[in-house]
Amino acid sequence: MIRNIRLTLAIIFWVLITWLLVDFTGTAHAYLGWMAKIQFIPALLALNIGALLFVVTLTLLMGRIYCSVICPLGVMQDAIAWLRKKKNKYSYSPERTVLRYTVLVVACASLALGVAWLGGLIFPYSTYGRIVSTIVAPIYKLANNGLAALAAHYGSYAFYEVDVWLKSVSALIVALLTWGIIAVLAWKGGRTWCNTICPVGTLLGLISRHSLFKMTIDADKCKNCRKCERNCKASCINIDTHTIDYSRCVVCGNCEGQCTFDAMHFTSLSKGKGASSALGSPFTPPLEGTGEAGVGRRAVLTSVALLAGTALAKAQSKVEPKTTDGGLADIIKKKRPKREKLITPPGSLSIRNLRSHCTACQLCIDACPNDVLRPSSSLDRFMQPEVSYERGYCRPECNRCSQVCPTSAIQPVSVEERTAIQVGHAVWTRDLCIPVKDEKPCGLCARKCPAQAIQMVPLQAGVHQDGWRWRDADNQEIPREKVLLIPVVNEEKCIGCGACENLCPSNPISAIHVEGHEVHREI
Repeated sequence: MIRNIRLTLAIIFWVLITWLLVDFTGTAHAYLGWMAKIQFIPALLALNIGALLFVVTLTLLMGRIYCSVICPLGVMQDAIAWLRKKKNKYSYSPERTVLRYTVLVVACASLALGVAWLGGLIFPYSTYGRIVSTIVAPIYKLANNGLAALAAHYGSYAFYEVDVWLKSVSALIVALLTWGIIAVLAWKGGRTWCNTICPVGTLLGLISRHSLFKMTIDADKCKNCRKCERNCKASCINIDTHTIDYSRCVVCGNCEGQCTFDAMHFTSLSKGKGASSALGSPFTPPLEGTGEAGVGRRAVLTSVALLAGTALAKAQSKVEPKTTDGGLADIIKKKRPKREKLITPPGSLSIRNLRSHCTACQLCIDACPNDVLRPSSSLDRFMQPEVSYERGYCRPECNRCSQVCPTSAIQPVSVEERTAIQVGHAVWTRDLCIPVKDEKPCGLCARKCPAQAIQMVPLQAGVHQDGWRWRDADNQEIPREKVLLIPVVNEEKCIGCGACENLCPSNPISAIHVEGHEVHREI
């Protein structure tokens, strides 16, 4: 019974979360955004107390069922293990205590030191999000484009095409390597990644030792057939001693389903008759009146306090050359200008806040409809989102990235608030500007600026406007077509959206580009 219920819920959660990660229309986020917010690490970084209490309470009640139902990376491992059509493929293995707790300490340290991307390499939700966004989402978009072409052939526009492009080679390599490692471990050993590497699994394992309901073995009924042990994907059942390591058990129900002697039950230990268990860790010795029963509880409280303190510390740190010829010339792709300051998405508050809260799950990057977000290749913010305007600009009416971020690295902002956030300001480069280098009129940046922060002024000295006429320093009238105008940026009005940089006809480097603000401003 428990296996069937768990399996049904796991499939539903897995499918919906995957859809949430690949959806580019925003439809899924309107209904399923809560699924990302109840993931443990995003809830911790966002200080989502309700979600944290839900996960901890669920674990204290039923053990690590979070890992087998809610966590998409865990369910993915189950799916890979299921593909290996082999019965009795597992065996009991002792807990790798040193490795598990070393990884947990390193993950906590990465959050405390403000390098959340480092922990994001192994945090389950960010790992799964990176795999899906980098590998699966492009395939999903290509399929959508195929449907759009087919529908257009029959006069229907129910689908629309979207750009599919490689946003980061490094992110793709990391995603492929991570998926390959997890897939091999799941194929051979089931939940090996969960029970040796995943810091969330280790932390919830500490808590699950004290859960109310556990999978138990009735030693009186057990015939030592080992079916439960050989079908336990967590490798946590030792049938020789009739014990279960509850720090690794994910309550999948496989053991109960395989037992033909009714010796396996999911019940409270206080009610179980002949039930045996092993806590299986030096952090929690067997409770036999030795006076050391509090060791396990202290380990739980210490880990929770460490993570909670880290999250609170993060919360305190929050305050802080070829021109166009009418379309007949070859298209020259824009190149990224050298910026002195990084541009971060509106709602991220500051470079420091983004760096310390973002786990590089890629959700905001994949959700961006304007193609301005891409993973960073810099080691101090590896795979975290950064803004660049080669393919588009950050439209003032768009707030999609702030709506999908589950960790509060990008805080939710309304459209009205978005138009007042100044993520940077435009800077003009004289030598690249078409009126200067080619002596041809342009003014596209001023015409397209949504904030009206760019004004065109005469390039020639002494030239001024008299009504509708232009005059030189001697007050002689100058034909309008001979007056060359250059842009002047009002930094107080500029919001750093990048429309000027993206639309500037100077190629491959725009004559006007945006420099980011280390701390965002409000105009």
